[in-house]
Amino acid sequence: MENEGGDVIATCGLALRSLARAFADRHPEPVLLFVEGSAGLGKSHLLHELSGLPETSDVVRLWWRCGAGDGQPDEDELWQKPTLLLVDDVHRADEDELRRLRQVLEGLAPGSAAVVAYRPEELPVPGLPLGFAAMAYPPRLTVLTDRLTPWDEERVRRAAAEVLGGCTAEAARALRERTGGVPRVVVDLLTLLRERRPAFTGTAAEVSEAGVPTRLTELVLSRTYALPPAHRPLVWAAAVLDGPAARDELIAVAGLGAVPGGVALLGALECAALTEVSTGRYGFAVPLAAAAVRAAVPGPVRQDLHRRAATMLSHGQPVPWAAVAEHHRAAGEEQKWLRAVEKAAESAAESGRHQQAITLLERTLATPGLPPRSRARLAPLLARNAVTGLRSDQTVEVLAQLVQDADLPPAVRGELRLDLGLMLCNQVGRFTDGWRVLEIAATELREARSPLAARAMAALVMPYWPGVSLDVHKRWLIRAVAAADDNGDDAMRTAVLANHVGLAMSWSAPEAWDLVKQLPVQSTDLGCARQAARGLCNAADSAVWLGFYGRADGLLAEGRELAARSGAPYTEHSALGTRLLHEWWTGRWLGLARRCEDFIAATADMPFIASDAYVVRGLLAVAQGDWGEARSWLSQRGTFVTENLPVPLGATAAGAVIRLTLARQEVSAAAEQARAAWAVVADKGVWPWAAELAPWAVEALARAGDTAGARAMVRAFAQGIGEGDAPAARASLAWSRAVLAEAEALTQEKPSGLPAAAESYRKAAVAYAELPRPYSRALTAEGAARCVLAADTAGSTPEGFRSGTASGDSARGPTLDRAATTAIAELKVCAEHFTDLGAVWDATRARALLRTRQPARKGRPPGRPSHTDQLSPREAEVAQLASTGLTNREIAATLHLSPRTVEQHIAGAMRKTGALSRRDLGHRLGGTL
Repeated sequence: MENEGGDVIATCGLALRSLARAFADRHPEPVLLFVEGSAGLGKSHLLHELSGLPETSDVVRLWWRCGAGDGQPDEDELWQKPTLLLVDDVHRADEDELRRLRQVLEGLAPGSAAVVAYRPEELPVPGLPLGFAAMAYPPRLTVLTDRLTPWDEERVRRAAAEVLGGCTAEAARALRERTGGVPRVVVDLLTLLRERRPAFTGTAAEVSEAGVPTRLTELVLSRTYALPPAHRPLVWAAAVLDGPAARDELIAVAGLGAVPGGVALLGALECAALTEVSTGRYGFAVPLAAAAVRAAVPGPVRQDLHRRAATMLSHGQPVPWAAVAEHHRAAGEEQKWLRAVEKAAESAAESGRHQQAITLLERTLATPGLPPRSRARLAPLLARNAVTGLRSDQTVEVLAQLVQDADLPPAVRGELRLDLGLMLCNQVGRFTDGWRVLEIAATELREARSPLAARAMAALVMPYWPGVSLDVHKRWLIRAVAAADDNGDDAMRTAVLANHVGLAMSWSAPEAWDLVKQLPVQSTDLGCARQAARGLCNAADSAVWLGFYGRADGLLAEGRELAARSGAPYTEHSALGTRLLHEWWTGRWLGLARRCEDFIAATADMPFIASDAYVVRGLLAVAQGDWGEARSWLSQRGTFVTENLPVPLGATAAGAVIRLTLARQEVSAAAEQARAAWAVVADKGVWPWAAELAPWAVEALARAGDTAGARAMVRAFAQGIGEGDAPAARASLAWSRAVLAEAEALTQEKPSGLPAAAESYRKAAVAYAELPRPYSRALTAEGAARCVLAADTAGSTPEGFRSGTASGDSARGPTLDRAATTAIAELKVCAEHFTDLGAVWDATRARALLRTRQPARKGRPPGRPSHTDQLSPREAEVAQLASTGLTNREIAATLHLSPRTVEQHIAGAMRKTGALSRRDLGHRLGGTL
C-alpha cells in the first residue's frame, strides 16, 4: 500500500521538527527519538520514511537491526560527521546488544540523531527499551518519545477506498472494529477482500467472512504457543469469549483455579498474547486474532470452553442471551441453544431491538433439521418482529417456506401466513400476493378459533392497495370489528380501530375524526400503544392526502413519539415518508431533495417503505426541469413495479408522468397514461385520492380531442368526493374544471370561454392558498393569467375590463386592458414564487409568457439590444433549461420556440460562457447572468 506511511509520519509532530533542527542548526543539540508501537503499527515503515530526512548529502544514514546478528553498524562509521542512526526492533536485542547500543547512543555527537523503534509489549523489561542498566545520556541531548496509535475509522475508510476503489460506511466500521485500526492488519485484510470472489460489495458480513491474514495468524499463535501448556487455556478462553473479559471470567471459562489462572493471565500479558484492553478487562490487541486462536484449539477442548462460557454468561445480569445461544450451539448443545435463541429474541423484541431478533431467528430457522416443535415456537417470533420492525431481505423467503410446512399446527401456520401477508403488502409492495395470503390467513385463523383472526381481517380493511374496491374493505371492517369484540383483547381491538381510522379518513367519512380521538394513546400496554401509534400515523397520512396539513403536523408528531416509545420502528419510518409528502405540498423545499435521498439510502434494503421519498424526489425534479432524473425517481429507480404503489401515491406519480409527457407534446401517449391511471382510482372508489391526478388527466384527454372523456372524469370526480370534507380534492376539482374549460375554449376555437376558465383557475388558486399549498397555488394562478392573456389576444375580455383602444378598433397596441394588466402582474408574482421555491422549469415558462406580453420600453432605439459579451434574456432562459437536461424539443415546447431557434440560443450561450457541454452551462451561468 503506497501511502501507508503518510499518516504514520504525521503522528510524529514535534519529534520530526526536532530531528530537522538537529541537522539544520549551526550548533545543534543531538536528538534521541524513541518510537514506540505495537506490532503492525508501522514502526519500520516510519524508519524508512525518516531515512530520507534531512535531504542533505553530508549526513550519514546508518541502520541497526537488533537481533539480526549482522545488522549492526561499524563503530568507525559513527559520529565522524553528522549521522542519522536508525535502530529497529530493539525488543529483540539481547543484553550484550543492548549494552553495545547504550554505549553507541551515549556517544551521540552534536549534529547527529538516533531513532530507536520497539514494540512495548515485547520488551524484556516493560517501559525500559534499553534494558535494566541506566544510560549516561550526553549533556544537552534532546530525548523524545513518540507513541504510534491505530488508525481511526476515517483513515481506515480512506485506505479501503484506495485498495478497493471505494468503501461503504458499514464496511469501514467493520474493518476498524475487526482490525483494531492496526495499519498492517488493515492492509492485509483489504488485500484478502480485494482478491475475494465474488467481488466485495461493501457489507460487514463480507468483512467478517474474509478470514484472518497470515501475518496476524502467525504472530498471535507464536505468542500463544510460547506459553507453557498449562497457561494456554486462558488465551483460548479469551478467543472463545471473543471480546474483552474480566480476570475471573477468563479463569472460569479456561477451567483453571484462581491461583493458576492468575499466573496464566500474567504470563499471557507478559508474552503479549493478551493485552489489557480497558481497565480490568483483557483480550486481543487485534480483535480479529481471536478467530485465528479459536481455529487452532482442538475441537473437544473448544466445545468445553464454549460450554463453560455459556454457563458463566448465564449467571450475569442482564443475561446476554444471544451470546449464550451461540456458545451452546458451538458446544453442540442443541436444546439449550434453541431455548437461548428464543429468550434472546424475546428480550430483543421487548427492548425494541427488532432487527437483532430478526437476524438471529432467520439464521436459526435456516438451520437444516430443526425440530418441528422448535420451528413452531421460533417462526411466530420471527414473523411478529418482522412486521413490527424493519424487513430483512431474507424474511419473506423464510416465512414463505415455513407456511408450506405441513407439520406446523394450523394456528401457527395461520399466524405465519398473516405476518407474511402483512409484509408482502406493507413492506414489499406485492399487493396482489399479499391480499391473497391474508384472505387465506383469515380463513385459517378463524377455523382454528385463533384470536388473530380479527387481526387478519383488520389487515384487509386497509384501502391503500390497488385492485380491491372500497366496498370490499368496508365489508371486511364489519367482520373485523365483530371478531375483535368476540375476542375481547384490547390490543386486538386497537389494531382494528387503527385500520378503521385509516379507512374512514381515506374517503373522508363523517365519523373519521371522532374515531381518531378514540385511539388509546395513553395506554400503558405496549401492544395497545403500538397499534395506537399506527392509528395516529394512518390518520396523519390520510390528513396529508385530504389537505389538512395543520392537523397532520400534530398527528405526525404524536404518532412518531408514541411509535418510538412503544418500539415500533416500521411505523416510525412510514411516518417519515408522510412527512416528506407534507413538506412537498406545503412548500418546504429547502433541503427536501437531500432529505429524500438520505431516507432512500437509509432504507435501501426495503425500498417500498421509501416510495414516498422516491415520488417526492421525482416531483421536485419535474419542477426543477430535470426531466430525465424525474422519470427515474418517479419509477422508483427500478426497485419495484410502480403499478404496485399505494393508490394515492401511484395516482400522484402518474399525474407527474402525464405532465411530463404533455410537456414533450406526446399527447396521445399522455391520454393513454391518463386513462390507465384513472381506472385504478375509479376501481378503488376513494375519490379524494384522484386530487393529484385529475388536472393532468383531464388536460391529457382534452388535448387529445376526447373532451367527452375529460368531462366524464370531472363529473365522476365531483360525484365521488360529494359532500366529503376533502379540501385538497375540492381545490383539485376547481383546477380540473378550469383545465377543461380552457381546453374546450382553445380546441373548439371559442375564446369566449376563456374568462370562465380563468375564474375557475382563480377559485382553485384561492383554495390552494388556504390549505396552504404554494406550488399548486402558483400553478393555478398562472393558469388564470394565461387564460386572461389569451382572451385579451383574441379580443374576448369581458366588457368593463377593456380600455386603451377605440370601440371597434381591432389593433391591440401597446396599451393593455385592465384585466390583462392585472394578469401580467399576477404572472410576475407567480414567476417569483416559482423562483423562490426552486421550480426552475415553471419560473422559466412563466417568464417566457411574460416576455410575449411586456410592452416596449419608451425611448429605446430601434433594433434589438446588443448582447455581444453577455447572454441575452432569451439565451439565459434556454441555457437554464438546457443545463437541467431538457432536450431542444422540450425547451421549444416550454418557451414556444422552434427547435432550430433553441439550438441557436444554446450555441450562443455555450460560446459566450465557454461551457464545454450543456450540463456545464449550469456551472457557468451563475457568473454570467
